[in-house]
Amino acid sequence: MLALESPAFMHEGTIPLPYTCDGSDLSPPLVWRNAPEETQSFVLIVDDPDAPDPAAPQRTWVHWVLFNLPPTLKGLPESVHTLPPGTREGLNDWNRKGYGGPCPPIGRHRYIHKLYALDTRLELPGTPTKAGVEHAMAGHILAQATLIGTYERHKQHAP
Repeated sequence: MLALESPAFMHEGTIPLPYTCDGSDLSPPLVWRNAPEETQSFVLIVDDPDAPDPAAPQRTWVHWVLFNLPPTLKGLPESVHTLPPGTREGLNDWNRKGYGGPCPPIGRHRYIHKLYALDTRLELPGTPTKAGVEHAMAGHILAQATLIGTYERHKQHAP
């Protein structure tokens, strides 16, 4: 069974400050194992289903979209700047590529890191959104794993 972990935080644990907008906004280190042998690529999506307020969520905020990660890859280092060859990035909800760390306006939010093992590589034009990547991978998911981290801004950081 595909498994996704981070050496920086436990499943359902607090995401440390360096990986948030209140710290250095670094992408966290991620490791995975037990991908199906038929895996041709991975997709990684990080989003927040609690935006803007966990007590009254209105939308899911997309923090990171990566696709066509190589099938031999076993993880990503902290603050990844150079992506593995062939890897492509989609748009996050700041309308840019790359990682955007947790920065909740109110309350403790969940940040869901979803890793998908696919039986194909995705051929997508331009810089797709999360919805475009999800549409393209439909019917191609061999396995998936989820890692949830949480974060709440301290009063001195909140707007």
